[in-house]
Amino acid sequence: MKVTTVGIDLAKNLFQLHGVNEFGKPVIKKQIRRDQMAEFFVNLPACLIGMEACGSAHHWARKLQSFGHTVKLMAPQFVKPYVKTNKNDAADAEAICEAVNRPNMRFVPIKNVEQQSVLALHRVRQGFVKARTAQANQIRGLLSEFGLIIPQGIGYIENRVPELIENASNELPGSFRILVQRLLDHLKELDRQVDDLESQIVKWHRQSEASSKLAQVPGIGPITASALVASLGDAKNFEGGRQVAAWLGLVPKQHSSGGKQNLLSISKRGDTYLRTLLIHGARSVIYRAQQKPDACSWINGVVNRRNKNVAAVALANKNARIVWALLVHDREFRSDYMAAKAAL
Repeated sequence: MKVTTVGIDLAKNLFQLHGVNEFGKPVIKKQIRRDQMAEFFVNLPACLIGMEACGSAHHWARKLQSFGHTVKLMAPQFVKPYVKTNKNDAADAEAICEAVNRPNMRFVPIKNVEQQSVLALHRVRQGFVKARTAQANQIRGLLSEFGLIIPQGIGYIENRVPELIENASNELPGSFRILVQRLLDHLKELDRQVDDLESQIVKWHRQSEASSKLAQVPGIGPITASALVASLGDAKNFEGGRQVAAWLGLVPKQHSSGGKQNLLSISKRGDTYLRTLLIHGARSVIYRAQQKPDACSWINGVVNRRNKNVAAVALANKNARIVWALLVHDREFRSDYMAAKAAL
């Protein structure tokens, strides 16, 4: 009997399959190895395949699509409610097969190779930035044990630590001076790695028409624009700008009951990296807006009514909606767009 839907529980080496026919009756319940995946699905008639959006999911989605199958990825938290029994590979595959057929299920856009490579640059750069911050804090902490206090900021470490190492009047032992110099060299190497990766991201950003278009929005630079383009993929997969903002966790959580609306702080769901970039970009816009009160009346009005943190999230939410509109409608950003629309 023809298989219409297959759920795959991905793993490193052993993949669990659960397939059903058009009547929902299970016809496939088996476990296959990684090297058997391509051979099995290339001989299987075209069907709907569901997988959780986890490690290697985008790779297998592209590969199975090339065999003529329809592949859909889902967030793991949306699949979990369909697990009927205790957690195991067979139950997970059955739950995936059940969830992928739900008409109101939300799916994750499948990323192409270029998008994944750009996001890899962002992830590695983010890791180097964290390591650089940790290294700077370690140097500052070790020197504080000898009564030498360095202000916060990597620039202070690069400027003052070499002077402290060369200063013979302090009580630093020779071995400790050599150790701090080694840590300082490591910090400079991390800084160089961050700069190299950032230059690669900017190079890709300049070659991308969509990314260059997003960089025109105040509060969005090359780093944020390239990350948004690579993460969103086809913006038409989202119903509207608000769904993009909700996908990034920039909308309030709800705890409502009995017809009474109770909105809490932002949900902080989705990609923490993208949300952080948008909020930090919004903070820079707020800082500049205070210097030009007349040019940025909307954000200054929000700052006057609420605090700067709330205003930053509000602007990040607004920018997320603008990003969706620019990508979907293929428009250029215009700061006077609303004014021109009202004049018509």
